[in-house]
Amino acid sequence: METDRPAWRSRAWLVAVAVLVVLAFVLTTAGFASPVSAWATLVAAAGFTVAMIGWALIRTNAQRRHYEDELAAWAAERATQGERLRIARELHDLASHGLGLITVRAGAARSVTGPSGEAERADALADIERISRQATTELRRMLAVLRTPGPAPLRPGDTLADLPVIVSTAIDAGMTAALGIGELGDVSPGVQLTACAVVREALNNTLRHAGPAHARVEVHRDQDTIVVTVQDDGPHPGWQPQPGAGHGLRGVRERVTTLAGTLEAGAKADGWLLTARIPDRAKT
Repeated sequence: METDRPAWRSRAWLVAVAVLVVLAFVLTTAGFASPVSAWATLVAAAGFTVAMIGWALIRTNAQRRHYEDELAAWAAERATQGERLRIARELHDLASHGLGLITVRAGAARSVTGPSGEAERADALADIERISRQATTELRRMLAVLRTPGPAPLRPGDTLADLPVIVSTAIDAGMTAALGIGELGDVSPGVQLTACAVVREALNNTLRHAGPAHARVEVHRDQDTIVVTVQDDGPHPGWQPQPGAGHGLRGVRERVTTLAGTLEAGAKADGWLLTARIPDRAKT
């Protein structure tokens, strides 16, 4: 509920009507010494009525202009906050994704030993270099956006067709991940974008906390709800968890609840289970 939204309030016409009612009551109860005095009083009352109506119009117009100015300022502030939140989410996704991959590949490079592991170590270091360059390029792009006047340009929104790429990226980082997509029908763009954000954040969390573990991603429809589940089988042996700031899960929870959905995450058996339920009535 938007309790901070400016509200339109004007009592000018209420005051004017109240005054005119009192005036009418006085005129109907007062006695007049002569017809001349009666006509003079009526003329004065008519002039006063016109003045009150004019005052109410001027007062109402002034209050409406003030209200419209407040409403415009409120809308601009809301837009600014939304833009800041969007940029913060993009920066978080960028940093979380890139650093998660670098952490996993660095752990893999450190764990291999002996001459037989030289090829694997070289591959891991090459991945770290590639991911670092990509993250640096994206950070520079975001900084350029922040320095540019006007609203930040939007990236193309993720769709369910991007889920295999998201899972493949996690696999490239060392995870063993599987993807299952049921019959979904038509899914609205907002739900598709949110489902991709949930899967990406869940896999990033698995990378940080469980390392090169096994994860299963499932997306299916339950009547008018898209259900996204991501479950891992717990930390890889010898893996040291790399906790994040906690903003990623909070961010995807906000996205899900914005669409009137729910998100639950917690320990399950030996691993971690995240389930998002997002209402969607765009099915065929």
